[in-house]
Amino acid sequence: MKKLLSLAVMTVMLLAAAPAKAQVQFGVKAGMNITGLKFDKKILDQSNQVGFFVGPTVKVNLPIVNLGLDAAVMYDYRAAKFDLYSTENLKYEETIKQHQVVIPINLRYGFGLGEMAEIYFFAGPQFGFNVGDKDQSIFADVADWKLKTSNFSINVGIGAMVLNHLQASVNYNIACGNAGEIKVMEGIRNKAKSNAWQIGLAYYF
Repeated sequence: MKKLLSLAVMTVMLLAAAPAKAQVQFGVKAGMNITGLKFDKKILDQSNQVGFFVGPTVKVNLPIVNLGLDAAVMYDYRAAKFDLYSTENLKYEETIKQHQVVIPINLRYGFGLGEMAEIYFFAGPQFGFNVGDKDQSIFADVADWKLKTSNFSINVGIGAMVLNHLQASVNYNIACGNAGEIKVMEGIRNKAKSNAWQIGLAYYF
């Protein structure tokens, strides 16, 4: 976790030390996560869950034509609902919750649609640090879920900027490692990756 945190802090510092000619804007960002936990082997049925993210953001327009950077520090909530069994009259399910502080840092390439709007593509790393309960028992202690302290992922997406202030984006957040491990009864273990579609809105001052 220390190495991942150091790398995230170093990258943010480099972003803050942007060239003097670069245009810097600060703002706030919020949006929705549509999360899916993917297991190596099927132990439990799982359905997508909706979460959210919110926090301050910064955008840097570089002196290089059409290129820019953006970064944020956000609270990120994700969840996945698991069905242990279902019948016509009974459904036994529980939800695993993940609370994180995430730091996405994206390189962006944009092109204008006149003076009013811009379309841009972006991609970059995201550093995540779990701040919620990392050990959770589900299904009346039949299964135990343990989250990793930190994780690393990649964002790839597209967005639009309107009037140089309002921004909308859609991206896919790809986990580069396991989000945690689940243990069902005795000796049955499996790991899962937490990928998510993200829809966001930001306002830059």
